[in-house]
Amino acid sequence: MSVAEQSGSELVWFKSSYSGGNATECVEAAFASPGVLIRDSKRLGYRHIAVSATAWALFVAGTRQVEGV
Repeated sequence: MSVAEQSGSELVWFKSSYSGGNATECVEAAFASPGVLIRDSKRLGYRHIAVSATAWALFVAGTRQVEGV
């Protein structure tokens, strides 16, 4: 998946392709300088978690390793 960093204050949130369509346990992420924001898709008005770009890359790499097991 390639998603470019968003400019300005407008964030583009996206869900994992593994989220499915049942709208139950899902998180969304948005690229923002200097990292990634993560939020609960069912509580859009609540706070989000900010992680560094490095932490996000390590997380994604770790999930890909688990898929290959």
